[in-house]
Amino acid sequence: MHLSSTTLRLVAATAAAAAAAAAVTALAGGPTLAAADSRHDRDNVQPRLDRAFVIMLENHSQQGVVGDPNAPFITSLARKYGQATQYYGVTHPSEPNYVAAVSGSNWWVNNDNPANRFDHTNIVDSLEASHISWGAYMEAMPADDKLADYWPGRLVEDGPTIALYASKHNPFVLFPSVRDNAARMSHVKPYTDLAADLSSEDAPRYVFIAPDQCNDMHGGVYAAVVGHPETPCPYGSTNDDPNDAALKQKADAFVHQAVTTIMHSRAWTPYSAIFIVADEGDYAGNQTNGGWDSPAGCCDSPVLPAGAADVNVAWPGGVYGGGLVPAIVVTGRGPRHVVSDAPYNHYSLLRTIEDAWGLPELGYTSDHAQVSTMNALIGG
Repeated sequence: MHLSSTTLRLVAATAAAAAAAAAVTALAGGPTLAAADSRHDRDNVQPRLDRAFVIMLENHSQQGVVGDPNAPFITSLARKYGQATQYYGVTHPSEPNYVAAVSGSNWWVNNDNPANRFDHTNIVDSLEASHISWGAYMEAMPADDKLADYWPGRLVEDGPTIALYASKHNPFVLFPSVRDNAARMSHVKPYTDLAADLSSEDAPRYVFIAPDQCNDMHGGVYAAVVGHPETPCPYGSTNDDPNDAALKQKADAFVHQAVTTIMHSRAWTPYSAIFIVADEGDYAGNQTNGGWDSPAGCCDSPVLPAGAADVNVAWPGGVYGGGLVPAIVVTGRGPRHVVSDAPYNHYSLLRTIEDAWGLPELGYTSDHAQVSTMNALIGG
């Protein structure tokens, strides 16, 4: 469970202040936006945002991706466009981060149970109420079984798996308001539909993209899957060991292809933005943190008591954030070579889109004292 809202915000504020105090040097000689500048002055300038594309990667820290020789394209985007150097996953593990990114809360869940259902208002509710088009594109999701928990095989707790697709990376099917609505589910599509949809006259304005578990840096697929040359993709054990390096290379190639597809489509406009983030940091086997390398967080990350059941009996209690992760914003005509050191997380990304389109601020995105927009990386 969470502690009280007051306690949560006090602890999150401390984490946010510490993150904002860190000095960050701009990449490629570009300017660094001070946290205060980003959170206050620039938040008052509402940018135009025609379309928002979110690409969600997996389980890798910022320092292990940006600047890594196995991720040259992702690194080039960070250096050419905008990078948030203090962007955190909301929490651990995967599922609650995806849920947080589309609903503004993890709803007191810190596990990857595919049976979880989140009966809460989400971005689809907000978009449709405002008549804003949307599409979710899931690589390796079976078109004839969109409600599958896994494809092509069920995950095995302590053994090999061939599950390229997992519903924990598809937050839309975890909300009954989407899952149980055939019209809404028609907007949840295999990734192979993306290029054609973006070339159509009615291309969606909000686009969420989840690569498969070989192409998102997750790994853990130990057998070849017909039609998917990216398989197999075993887990890495340490940063840049052969398996980890291969995962980064696959993700880099996927992002290259996805960004190229978006930017060469009729849907791409000078005022559109692509947000490339990872859901959480590295899994490092640190059992005190539930196996994760870091529980660092900001911006209303959950506070879990000592010994929280979903973490580990050794967990000492405190902010249970998702660690520092890569976060890059690619724009048509926004700022170039810019770094923001303001504290952000997935709530910040969601609030940025909500505010740009006049949508209700869901969950913690309404807490302006903790959750700022990423407008500084989008521009006017």
